[in-house]
Amino acid sequence: MKLFSSAILSFALFLSGSSATAGGKASSAAAPAIFGFRDAVAEQSTESRFLAVPDSRLAEEHLRILTKDPHMAGTVEDRATADYVAQKFRSAGLDTQIVEYKVWMNYPAEIRVDMTAPAGIEMHGPTRERVDGDPYQDDPRVVVPFNGMSPSGDAEAEVVYANYGTPEDFEKLEKLKIDVRGKIVLVRYGQNFRGVKVFVAQEHGAAGVIIYSDPADDGWRRGDKYPEGPWRPDTAVQRGSVGYMFEFPGDPTTPGVASLPSLPESQRISPQQSAQMPKIPVTPLSYHDAWPVLQHLGGPDSPREWQGALPFTYHVGPGPAKLRMHLRQDYQFRTLWDVIGRVRGRELPEEWVVAGNHRDAWVYGAVDPNSGTAAMLEAVHGVGDLLKSGWKPKRTLIFASWDGEEEGLMGSTEWVEQHESELGNAAAYFNMDVAVSGPKFGASAVPSLKQFLRDITKVVPSPKGGTVYEAWQKAALPDGPSTQSPAEAIGDSRRLPVAHVKSDVSVGDLGSGSDYTAFLQHLGIPSSDVSSSGAYGVYHSAFDDFAWFKKFGDPDFVYVQEMARVFGLEAVRMADADVLPYDYEEYGKETIAYVDAAHKRAEDKFGEHVLDFGAVNAAARHFEAAGVKILARQRNPPQDAAKLNQALRGAERAMLTEQGLPHRPWFRHVIYAPGEYTGYAAVVIPGVNEALDKGDSERARQQLAALAAALDRAAKALDGYR
Repeated sequence: MKLFSSAILSFALFLSGSSATAGGKASSAAAPAIFGFRDAVAEQSTESRFLAVPDSRLAEEHLRILTKDPHMAGTVEDRATADYVAQKFRSAGLDTQIVEYKVWMNYPAEIRVDMTAPAGIEMHGPTRERVDGDPYQDDPRVVVPFNGMSPSGDAEAEVVYANYGTPEDFEKLEKLKIDVRGKIVLVRYGQNFRGVKVFVAQEHGAAGVIIYSDPADDGWRRGDKYPEGPWRPDTAVQRGSVGYMFEFPGDPTTPGVASLPSLPESQRISPQQSAQMPKIPVTPLSYHDAWPVLQHLGGPDSPREWQGALPFTYHVGPGPAKLRMHLRQDYQFRTLWDVIGRVRGRELPEEWVVAGNHRDAWVYGAVDPNSGTAAMLEAVHGVGDLLKSGWKPKRTLIFASWDGEEEGLMGSTEWVEQHESELGNAAAYFNMDVAVSGPKFGASAVPSLKQFLRDITKVVPSPKGGTVYEAWQKAALPDGPSTQSPAEAIGDSRRLPVAHVKSDVSVGDLGSGSDYTAFLQHLGIPSSDVSSSGAYGVYHSAFDDFAWFKKFGDPDFVYVQEMARVFGLEAVRMADADVLPYDYEEYGKETIAYVDAAHKRAEDKFGEHVLDFGAVNAAARHFEAAGVKILARQRNPPQDAAKLNQALRGAERAMLTEQGLPHRPWFRHVIYAPGEYTGYAAVVIPGVNEALDKGDSERARQQLAALAAALDRAAKALDGYR
């Protein structure tokens, strides 16, 4: 790896003094401009020094240490990873604290699923996860497969198969005259967030839910199973939270309030009253355990698009397959540990740039999330070397290692709620969750940061040669290399954006499922998420361990090194920018596309004259025009950019509404939210589009007015700079 690191250093120094072209050649011209900076030469010198530091060998050491033990949130092993991260932060020169929160969460006490009919057919799950030769699978601390936020409960009933458990799937069952009331619903992972599957089943009167991984989605249909290949083996189970995070994330007893250990009980709501908590028992199974259940379902053939990869025709039931669920959850208030490291800004200490990754895992979490933790630690290593050279960021730079993300974005949400007032001046939040499961770079962001991300990748070298941006371009071509995401998406970084308004690489939209949620959708802080993906079939299983990662994820840790550079450079560049490098022209164009698409949907749903889009059309075009004007000012900034930056920050905050979204007021952003029936995937202009989904014209009118008002506020924030 020394030769590769030397080549990277040469590449970084080369870029600092020349202008790279798409063909990989360079001229000896003056350093190219960097958007947001008056002195590109000084910034490029800083960036080239940073890029030379992240080390693949150290990243491997970090990952080996972080994943040596299972470390579910709130465990002693989780605390040990917090101490490790804190020690690395401090050694880099960051002022570091471990911050505690007290949150309501469950561990499994007793999880049993037994097949009780037809006679003579046995299945007693969950079967222990096992393959030949994995060195980590026998640790007694590997938690039994379970779902976070499921209630305790017992249910015995016939089974109905409901495909992915989407609203459309339940509508198909109704058309087939299949009643799920009082039944145990069997659904497969994929298409939507697991909590949404439970929510829809609960709405339809199900007695319980079993969620299994079908080999069509991330098992043998995709390729060889682990350990021969990277895909999910027969007994591997996807754990995960089923909390209703689309209502609000974080501690279920403290919506909108930080769950500090000192918080009086009177300021908490009871878990039974929390909108985040499901009402019916739910637990996951492997396809090994789901096999006999599906094989012994009668009733009609399932719709052919519901057919998975098990070797028989799928039927919908109900019965004769019958299951007994016995779930006893150990719910308690448990302690989480966020690790917060900061470097005080030399000029603008009250303006924060926050970069974060979560640390807790369902089991070992080599890919999810500790490939990101290892990359973050190497980004911090780079920042530490800059600090030793005498560099100080203009703005305060904060690196955060979140806890409790897997249970419901808890550590990040509680920290954001605690620091809401201080975050009023934050310039950006940069997220990294699953940093590396393979070689294909992807990113998601608010539109104002999409070009910023493209620009960052133009100066980060790729292990493939050239830059990350060039590799990203090649992978995006129609004949570019394909990759497979896990059956349940982790974030949005591999999704195409709803609107594509630039002839450039696509940057996805932010929905939910990772720690940017509270920053963007509660406080209106511009946010991004980056990852490098590949064939990854062990998501949330016991096999997401160091052995899998070393064999299939990133054997030489060159992509972890790449992600450390991308992630760290986002933070360094934003912290030092003279003018915040937002692009509200691209934001305006995307918003117009969202409004135009909603207008067409409304006409198809209600006819041409039921809803008046005049005001919102005018507001969207006003916002775009204001974005064009201020972008010209950003390219030729005044010496004192304080008022310009204030206007730029204010535009994203203007997208918040005080009352929040209908029925879920914690989510306050009018442009982006997780969908009520998708959970992870973004719904754009959610108030309007979800009213259209419901066929509720009066609610749609109200939400159009709220959207128009927010867009006008954002435009006026930009127009206010003279």
